[in-house]
Amino acid sequence: MRRILLALLGTALISAPAAAQLQPERATGRSQQQTAQFERSVVVTANPIASRVGFEILQAGGSAVDAAIAIQLVLTLVEPQSSGLGGGAFMLHWDAEARRLTTYDARETAPAGATAQIFMDAAANRPLPFYEAVTGGISTGVPGVPRLIELTHRRHGRLPWARLFEPAIRLADEGFAISPRLAGLLASERFLRNDPAAAAYFYRPDGSPKPAGEILRNPELGRTLRTLASDGVEPFYRGAIAQAILAAVHREPRPGSLSAADLAGYRASEREPVCAPYRVYRICGMGPPSSGGTTVLQMLALLAPFDLGAAPNADAYHLFTQAGRLAFADRNQYIADPQFVAQPVAGLIERNYVTARAALIDRTRDMGNATAGEPPGRAGRVFEPDAMSERPATSHLIVIDRAGNIVSMTTTIEDGFGSRRMAAGFLLNNQLTDFNFAPEAQGRPVANRVEPGKRPRSSMAPTIAFDQEGRPAIVVGSPGGSLIIPYVAQTLVALIDWRLDPAAAVSLGHVANRNGPTEVERGTDAESYADALRARGHTVRAIEMTSGLSAVVRANGRWLAGADPRREGVALGE
Repeated sequence: MRRILLALLGTALISAPAAAQLQPERATGRSQQQTAQFERSVVVTANPIASRVGFEILQAGGSAVDAAIAIQLVLTLVEPQSSGLGGGAFMLHWDAEARRLTTYDARETAPAGATAQIFMDAAANRPLPFYEAVTGGISTGVPGVPRLIELTHRRHGRLPWARLFEPAIRLADEGFAISPRLAGLLASERFLRNDPAAAAYFYRPDGSPKPAGEILRNPELGRTLRTLASDGVEPFYRGAIAQAILAAVHREPRPGSLSAADLAGYRASEREPVCAPYRVYRICGMGPPSSGGTTVLQMLALLAPFDLGAAPNADAYHLFTQAGRLAFADRNQYIADPQFVAQPVAGLIERNYVTARAALIDRTRDMGNATAGEPPGRAGRVFEPDAMSERPATSHLIVIDRAGNIVSMTTTIEDGFGSRRMAAGFLLNNQLTDFNFAPEAQGRPVANRVEPGKRPRSSMAPTIAFDQEGRPAIVVGSPGGSLIIPYVAQTLVALIDWRLDPAAAVSLGHVANRNGPTEVERGTDAESYADALRARGHTVRAIEMTSGLSAVVRANGRWLAGADPRREGVALGE
């Protein structure tokens, strides 16, 4: 008899401190989680409704991509602050029969009318305050998610296209209970009420947020989903839905330049994965315009010469932060949209280069601010480094179907609730604020500056690790803005070096360094390492670090799955 296992949320959420400004998807509590074991299929998402829908699609005979599409459509409803039709995504897909890994780029693009100065205060000659840039159409790029699901379904789908929309349409029409996390984020949100459609949807007439447990219905999104189910995604990019997007973007104040031609011209892209060895595994991730895969791989390569011990320890975390410094220095200097900027991706993880960079690490002392190296393949044009960090309002999902096909997908609208503008029932992204606001530094251009048609640099890092026989062994990913990189790297160290089970690995308190202060996750075991790190010269800052990790490991013929306790994640399977 088939056995279905479920890793459920704890019934009570523990209260958490107020969020730092850089953590808009703030901590709303922790749930107790255990590693779940499955034999045939797995779904892990950050929301229990989305996980159930993904599992429903697998049970109906759907592929991993089919389930991922249905999950994304449902996340547009139940986790609207994080992702949706109005955003973008990166996907890794493993085809078990062909034994082929494919990566898909559905990052948003800047409008043709965007200029390098759009986020600069011309009068003061300085960048705009962040939320002045975010909250308006000026921050919205061309959404990529609809083109991604169209492309991947055509290549890897098994069920009829319209079938994948049925669960989301049902939820839009009949409603769903607002989760505690969404309710908490609505209560702390400062700008969403300024959009009439969003205010009417998320708030009561007196302006108070709709509370946890209240049924939320979205008939407008239901109509949008029905259109896409029957007509494909063309109406999103050329038809009535496109017109609704343009109307929302062009509305005062701070209207954007997005045009009908920008929408009509968008395409999702297949890109080559970036891969490198770590211990006995071959780790593969997403290449540029995401910096996630390359920077995770570089961190691991920098750590490879060191013994990190058999369990978390202060020495290992010191080494981890030094690898973070060096890798982020290179990331900030070189990584951007490859269509616009030549970049030494292979050189950044080349063995001799990484060995030379690792030699800069002092086992006993923090190196301080690291400078970028000169990797093989470095282009002749010199760019100035920038440290623009995208906001951590994002979601990650993992699906493994019965045939062994795998999806690891990170999806986002950037800041919590995106640009705070709704169109056709969904929120629009503010992805253009992932570009560096200042186009130059020290008189030289920065690689990640705004340019028409360009995709902003990301840190999203969906990852699959392969064993020595070339079989998928670990699948992982997380939201978290630029902290995604250390979240994923730490989880891989926890799974590979410290041999923790997935639930324990994703529950560890976070330690990170993005070539600034060393950050430890407030209120967790990570704070216990603060004094030892200070003794090594670190400037330590305790902050909220609201990851949303999903991790799945293959062991003894079974899939072991863990969901991050910081969100409402659930692992389902059979």
